Amino acid sequence: MQRIAVVEDDQHIRDIVNAYLEKEGYEVTLMETAEEGWSLWESHPPDLWILDIMLPGMSGYELCKRIREESEVPIIIISARDEEVDRVLGLELGGDDYITKPFSPRELVARVNRHVKRWQAYEKTKQSSEGQGVYGNGLLRLDPNERRVFWQEEEVEVTSKEFELLSILIEQLNRAYSREELLDRVWGEDYFGSDRAVDDLVKRIRKKMPDIPIETVWGYGYRLREQGGER
Repeated sequence: MQRIAVVEDDQHIRDIVNAYLEKEGYEVTLMETAEEGWSLWESHPPDLWILDIMLPGMSGYELCKRIREESEVPIIIISARDEEVDRVLGLELGGDDYITKPFSPRELVARVNRHVKRWQAYEKTKQSSEGQGVYGNGLLRLDPNERRVFWQEEEVEVTSKEFELLSILIEQLNRAYSREELLDRVWGEDYFGSDRAVDDLVKRIRKKMPDIPIETVWGYGYRLREQGGER
């Protein structure tokens, strides 16, 4: 049984979402604050999150950002704010989907089902991955079997999306990949967020691995150089 965490301070909405998800066969944990959500993440992480943005105390944005720094578990953001800037911000902070209030509970369930299936497929692929990729003179090494990354002989903790992006860039060194191609291959063709999500992912990788030769191809995308160079 897949476990869904719902962080929403409106009890009426919580009750409706809970009823529809339980009817679909999910195990649901209901919370009112992001602080409760973070405690759940640290103790018993769920398989998918449904987060409201406007919460007392820590915001849903902050909780989304914290979770995404550690995992690629699906996150669906629900919010009464339907401005484009809010939608883009939610997706760039790591949300996989964004739905505005008032919303159809059936539509929410459909989106949950879609993301759960994609997450299960990803986990299955991860477990069955084989082979090993080695980059250049050993400064960067990827082990697909164990989903591990080594930079300058030191292991670096990365999220699944960071691993996927590095795996793509390492396929053909010096080749320039467009943001659109990276977005499709890492997030999936049905992802409707901004391609700035790619920039954010590269920024996170660079922060974890200083001097990694990921080069920005201005106005286009990124490439992984055989040797260091300007970024």
